[in-house]
Amino acid sequence: MEPIVELKDVSVGYNDEWVLKDVNLKVFKKDFIGIIGPNGGGKTTLLKLILGILKPWKGKIVRNFDQASDSIIGYLPQITATDSKFPIQVIDVVLSGLMSRKAWFGRYSKEDRLKALTVMEKIGVEHLKDSSFGELSGGQKQRILLCRAIISSPELLVLDEPSTYVDNKFEGELYELLRNFNEEMAIIMVSHDLGIITPYIKSIGCVNRSFHYHKSNKITEAQLAAYNCPIQLITHGTIPHTVLKKHS
Repeated sequence: MEPIVELKDVSVGYNDEWVLKDVNLKVFKKDFIGIIGPNGGGKTTLLKLILGILKPWKGKIVRNFDQASDSIIGYLPQITATDSKFPIQVIDVVLSGLMSRKAWFGRYSKEDRLKALTVMEKIGVEHLKDSSFGELSGGQKQRILLCRAIISSPELLVLDEPSTYVDNKFEGELYELLRNFNEEMAIIMVSHDLGIITPYIKSIGCVNRSFHYHKSNKITEAQLAAYNCPIQLITHGTIPHTVLKKHS
């Protein structure tokens, strides 16, 4: 089976400084890859490469999507990357996820608006459709941006810390939604919630200036070492507890 995205010996940086070196990654249909790593290790840079926002300094990126539209990738950025003061209604934020399929001055059809409302209902935010996006809470904004990311039914969904600012109730619902979305699309998700995401993801990529891919959702000693020990993991079970990796 041919990957929908493949990074071949990709290296990139900013100004004169290397951030990622010799990254190799194949993303297949219905993959669910959790991306972990320390702050500053290059996680968001990796996403920018996959999204086409950054061009590699060396190596190449091959895309083999079925669809011709640019909306083959849905993207949920970190909430801090959005301009909360921009005056726009929630329904228009969601509809903007269809923008790449429209002519430059194309109008949204009744079918488009119905699709937006259907997606919002699925995520439980249809009652916010006429609200101002800038006045929403952080958790509500994440819900709306998730609607925007999936309205085009992308082949690949890319999420950068999706549980940030999300309340505990929706956090569990979010991962269940992603599990359902994964039946139709591949997902790449950056997260620090290691103890929470492992039941949902299928494999793990560890980023710390280089990239190590593991065809399993189990967190290994090698992955922990990439965080430059110590690292604390919160595990979930009948007896709540934490695990601290042995360190000097």
